[in-house]
Amino acid sequence: MRRFIIVILGLFLGLNSFVGYSQLKNFKRGLNSMENGNFDIAIKEFLKVKEIDSSQAGTLNLKIAECYRQSNRWLEALPYYEKAVNKKVNDPDVLFYYAYALKSNEEYEQSRQFFQKYLESKPTDKVLTERALRETNTLQMIASLKEKNAGIEFKNLSEINTSGIEYSGIIQDGNLVFSASKKEKTYSNGLPFLGIYKVKIKDDLSIQGAAEPFSSKILDPDRNEGSPTFTPDGKIMVFARGNSGKRKDNSSDVDLYISRYVAGEGWIEPKLVSASDSASWDGSPAFSRDGKTLYFASDRPGGSGGLDIYRVNMDASGRFGNAANMGKSINTAGDEMFPFVSEDGKLYFASDGHPGLGKLDLFVAVRSGGKITVENLGLPYNSSMDDFGLTFDENGNQFFTSNRAAGKGSDDIFYYQAPPQPKEEIAENGENPSEKKTGNSGELSAKIVNYYLKVNVLAQNSGKYVALDSSNIKIFKIEGGLEEQIGEFLLPNGKSESIKLEEETDYVILAEKNGFLSKRSEFTMYGRSIPIPLLTKPVTDTTFLTDINLDQIFIGKTFRLENIYYDLDKYDIRPDAAKELDKLVQILKDNPTIKIELGSHTDVRGSDLYNIRLSQRRAEAVINYLSIKGISKERLEAKGYGETELIIQNAKNEEEHQVNRRTEFKVIEFIKPSDSE
Repeated sequence: MRRFIIVILGLFLGLNSFVGYSQLKNFKRGLNSMENGNFDIAIKEFLKVKEIDSSQAGTLNLKIAECYRQSNRWLEALPYYEKAVNKKVNDPDVLFYYAYALKSNEEYEQSRQFFQKYLESKPTDKVLTERALRETNTLQMIASLKEKNAGIEFKNLSEINTSGIEYSGIIQDGNLVFSASKKEKTYSNGLPFLGIYKVKIKDDLSIQGAAEPFSSKILDPDRNEGSPTFTPDGKIMVFARGNSGKRKDNSSDVDLYISRYVAGEGWIEPKLVSASDSASWDGSPAFSRDGKTLYFASDRPGGSGGLDIYRVNMDASGRFGNAANMGKSINTAGDEMFPFVSEDGKLYFASDGHPGLGKLDLFVAVRSGGKITVENLGLPYNSSMDDFGLTFDENGNQFFTSNRAAGKGSDDIFYYQAPPQPKEEIAENGENPSEKKTGNSGELSAKIVNYYLKVNVLAQNSGKYVALDSSNIKIFKIEGGLEEQIGEFLLPNGKSESIKLEEETDYVILAEKNGFLSKRSEFTMYGRSIPIPLLTKPVTDTTFLTDINLDQIFIGKTFRLENIYYDLDKYDIRPDAAKELDKLVQILKDNPTIKIELGSHTDVRGSDLYNIRLSQRRAEAVINYLSIKGISKERLEAKGYGETELIIQNAKNEEEHQVNRRTEFKVIEFIKPSDSE
């Protein structure tokens, strides 16, 4: 982040974008506050910047929009994203977040158009790409989502809601236990720390008395705490606790803690849950109805993209086993969180990855015929804003949290009081009321979709890409991070026949032809499945098309490596460069008959001799990296060009200098297959 700030500052300084030193100070303060998570302060500083070159107005507006987004204020972010987009700011993700902000404002058709524009820009972020694919489908079924209505009315729990944050209400031992921003100290975002509170609640769900801290042993004035869950006997509680928000606090962002109730002593000092990953965000826990399984959300490695829902078993002594991901049926590239298991064993949760009306929507996972189907709860549970934290008590009363317009400010708790309903009536009908709300999933799941892929292998001819005759493709399926070849096809006219695909699966296509550089192309089915409500026929066939462009190779042919950049005056391999070099490793493995020169370049700063030596060290560092990854040094040569081959002459700012600091590879020899790896 600091490197990014330096680049941005250099960009503004180089173009004399500010007319006055105070303007520069405001912008710098804004960037520093943004880095530290003080988004309100950052916004105030950015808004003070009035005198700015029009060419940089887009970047400034993007910073303001990002501050609003990262503090979950999408409607406030919307006009600033719009300005950034209109200024064509150079950021690959701005179209995605602008589309999401439009969706939050219920501008659904325009949102769909900008998600499509984002996809047409050929983004490299796999998580955002999957989410955009899902959204383009979701936004076609908004009308059907709005048609689904549970026919009940939720009310704002105005007796405890304030202009601050109140969320995750749950009934426990005659109390409503909830999370709220009521502490005296403030977090780095300028808001009071969150804590866990309780208040007496009557059978008619009216509040009696004032809210008070749940337990002095639980409440920590310097940390965020929330989302409590209890075992059925009420003697064990698990909750989420964050760090202090201070820069010197290196503890994990959010962890799970466990406390026990001891007669005569109350709740004892909480301890870290052994299943919590100290290097990850772990939160929104929920016990199963028998108290033997704990569900929670986490962004730990190995997930689907954002926050995923996990489950872990707890034995009679309170010891936890190994956490298991709930799988691709429930978890998406977006966020899945705030799980809750009802008395009938259904899993309710919030997600912004499944088809929904807004950001976080409420869903229920229904198992039918051995298959899990996720269903949106529809109205009035969901809105264009965040809706989450749904819970039921034993009487069927429901609570959930939303920041919709009907609230008092930020997140508010809403409730529905269920009418008395004899259990005999349910038994006579043989039906579960909650199943009526979620619809006939058996009928919907009976519809079948067959997915196919057609591949076109192309090459440039007279400035145009045309089909490449007698090319070859290999198809690999990715499972558990490993490639499994599932087919190989000869393309006499450069076009493949239909290839059958599986839902929720990643693929890699390797295209080859003698005299051309073999190339890999990824294709994912995540996010591409057609939502069941959009299906109109019992059986639907849909075919995707993908093009792979191959480059002809010959001695002296140069290929530029994207983003193999270096810090000023350094030659070590940065983590972002290592990711790109891993792609080069794969290229060399797929093309074992080429020997290449790694050419490294500098910008103009520094003497000619110094830059030649620096670029030589950079090229040699790349070769050492490739060698460690299994590429023979016999196939590699290092060449430092210094500043002799600039892409941008007379570079004026850091961004342009960065373009000149690059690495390329050039084919210098074809070797016999027997000599290659």
